[in-house]
Amino acid sequence: MRICPILCCLLFSVLSSNTFGQSKKFRIHTLAFYNFENLFDTINDPETFDEDWTPKGSQYWTYEKYQKKLNNLSRVLSEIGSSENPEAPTFIGGCEIENRGVLEDLIRHPNLVDKEYGIIHFDSPDKRGIDVALLYRKGYFQPTTYSNIPLYVFQGTSKSKLEKEENTDDIIVVSSKNKRVYTRDQLLVSGFLEGEEIHLIVNHWPSRSGGEKRSSPFREAAGALNKKIIDSLQQINPNAKVITMGDLNDGPYNSSVKIALGAKAKRTDVPKFGIYNPFEAMQKQGMGTIAHRDAWDIFDQIMVSESLLKSDYSSWQFWKAGIYNKSFLVQTSGQFKGYPLRHSVTEIGFSDHFPVYIYLIKEKK
Repeated sequence: MRICPILCCLLFSVLSSNTFGQSKKFRIHTLAFYNFENLFDTINDPETFDEDWTPKGSQYWTYEKYQKKLNNLSRVLSEIGSSENPEAPTFIGGCEIENRGVLEDLIRHPNLVDKEYGIIHFDSPDKRGIDVALLYRKGYFQPTTYSNIPLYVFQGTSKSKLEKEENTDDIIVVSSKNKRVYTRDQLLVSGFLEGEEIHLIVNHWPSRSGGEKRSSPFREAAGALNKKIIDSLQQINPNAKVITMGDLNDGPYNSSVKIALGAKAKRTDVPKFGIYNPFEAMQKQGMGTIAHRDAWDIFDQIMVSESLLKSDYSSWQFWKAGIYNKSFLVQTSGQFKGYPLRHSVTEIGFSDHFPVYIYLIKEKK
């Protein structure tokens, strides 16, 4: 059952009265990002390395398991951000998506079908066949332009002998001609959120395969490409409202985010045309979206341009951010107790990442 937008506004008015010092009515939209962790169908694609995700592959990926995965993901997506906004997210950025078909199956699930999501997706050159995509609610957002922007990174020849290899699902394929490492494109979507122009970038930066230090230049290049995209939008419109989101395979403190992209941890430190990262403060508080060797980190982040930090709520502005880590998403036993409940051969979980979200608000006249 769809909740009336006016009811959403009234509810938000009550919740936010202390925050803004007086009772006002606001419209609210939730924007989420989630690493879907290996959202594959059961069909072998001869163009990609997806053999593990077939009924006869190492994951024994059957139709029944695929349907359970869709059920789990759709449950999460329908509930993200519901503590402040009873409506499902208006935007959902996702990664580790095999193709458009799995997204069509996902949005047709009973948990999501009444939300009327649209899909923006491109096949990327990643050799495992995993892409990024944006789901958007067609009743609120009208896309005008979208493109996939390739990331060109190239393999070096040096490797630290002291660096320990990190286990990842990524399959690294390097061009024999020019040493290009094939990875995910960055998805840029522009359009109008209830009449106001907004730009969204969906990312899945190169993994730490081969070691964090050795692979860091790849993610630094991804951060630099993100900055270049944002700069180009701001050159066209100095007041452009830009949101960049994704699984960055780096924390808020890494150079790819802090230097290449130039994100700031404090709103007061964000210069004009700068980027604010609300997840750095969460990382310093010990929060996380992914756990590795009993240490938490925040690889999944959503950042906003300075134009979304104004105190004038007559247009859409950033309100606050969060990590959706409800108890049903957490492993309750075994070696990885407390970690995100991910998929295994014997259990169809959710993801090895927790989703993240932000709220955009606008004063209702």
